[in-house]
Amino acid sequence: MNPATLPANQPQTGDSREPNALTPKRGISQRLVSLDIIRGAVMVLMAIDHVRVFSGLPAGGPSPGIFFTRWITHFCAPIFVFLTGTGAYLYGKKHGNVAAVSRYLVIRGVWLVLLELTILRFAWTFNFDYSHYMLAGVIWMIGWCMILTALLVRLPIFALTVFSIAIIAGHNITDSYVQQLAPLANGKIGWLWKSLYFGGALTFGSGGPTILILYTILPWLAVMTAGYAFGTVMLMDKARRRRLCFALGTSAIIIFIVLRVLSVYGDPRPWKTAPRPASVPAAQPSKVQAANVAQPSGAPPEHGSSGGASRTSPISPADSAPRSSTSSVPRPASAPVRRPMPRWLAFLNTTKYPASFLFLLMTLGPFFLAVALLEENHSRLGEILNVFGRVPLFYYVLHIPLIHFAAILVSLVRTGAVTGWLFTNHPVGNPQPPEGYTWSLGLLYLVFFCVLVPLYFLCNWFAKLKKTQQWEWLSFF
Repeated sequence: MNPATLPANQPQTGDSREPNALTPKRGISQRLVSLDIIRGAVMVLMAIDHVRVFSGLPAGGPSPGIFFTRWITHFCAPIFVFLTGTGAYLYGKKHGNVAAVSRYLVIRGVWLVLLELTILRFAWTFNFDYSHYMLAGVIWMIGWCMILTALLVRLPIFALTVFSIAIIAGHNITDSYVQQLAPLANGKIGWLWKSLYFGGALTFGSGGPTILILYTILPWLAVMTAGYAFGTVMLMDKARRRRLCFALGTSAIIIFIVLRVLSVYGDPRPWKTAPRPASVPAAQPSKVQAANVAQPSGAPPEHGSSGGASRTSPISPADSAPRSSTSSVPRPASAPVRRPMPRWLAFLNTTKYPASFLFLLMTLGPFFLAVALLEENHSRLGEILNVFGRVPLFYYVLHIPLIHFAAILVSLVRTGAVTGWLFTNHPVGNPQPPEGYTWSLGLLYLVFFCVLVPLYFLCNWFAKLKKTQQWEWLSFF
């Protein structure tokens, strides 16, 4: 889901010099089409999950149709965060100095954080109850990661690569020390630990405002800095770039399969044990539960919960990617009992909040392969996806209110009225949908397609506007 405005991507003939020199290149304005196509593809996939939020369908299962409707969208955040780093590196190569990169990242990062807490918050909820609910979601996370990356880009590329791999591959060491780390989230600087890794609710002062932290800084910061280092790969000659991308992709997928089969490291969610309904307590508490992070009094269950959401976390236990597979808080009596998830689905059911090592291997491995395979893509589908990929933030800001309005129209057509549920605190603070409201998967995908068509024409118009006009504000989208 990275709507952050990415600078132009440029193909280069091989140059393996130390990249932090950021020497300007000739022909730097031509974009790397493969990256725009991939970015556009995951923008499209992202809309599926956001339609699902307003459909009332649970996030992740246990039926294969619902599971894969959510699972396919897991590729969005890792790829966009990664490409934000890559785009920042290519921006530096175009402008010739690290200071320009840092300035770019800080300005865009602050803009994204403000956008998340204002316009996007309203687009999700269509209400003005800002004092009780604000969401630190993917845009918030990308913004802060950009600000922090602005400092880290001054490191040598090798050091940045080592830092990125160490955090991505090593942060799951904390899975064995959840209880010991819990006091950190409740101490004097608990807000910092929650923002960095634990997640949860932050209340400022007496009575709010309250921010629910869904996407933490770690390990996403490392994903962004890894993408920055990957920028050096994108400046290699085409043949060498393709070989390296194939090697990275196949290696990531093989490591994922081996670690997941052995179930020895990389994800706190076991899959070999007998699958359980969401209401059965997990053997190991999640990082949020162990930190005893509480939502504000009276906070409703969260989105995607078909089995009742825990009030100790802003993340639904029914989501296919929370910190643990289940909730330790009893399910409300009124909520339906979910069927156990089949083991073959549980194998893919890795942890997204915070993103585990296996989650990132599972999603970034295919991305590297796609970069190599799409080098020479000239299909009509590629052209369509390229349009979305060139204006990602414009797409993101538009698609949420469009989906929200579409859900209101669906409610009017189906029931003759607009349910008040559509004006509650989506996407993670809303209660269970009303009886009989939940859509079918077919209706979900129909609405998704109907929203995508006008988005294409709007994005195509805006991409042409950016190309022909030099207005400063356009650069923020």
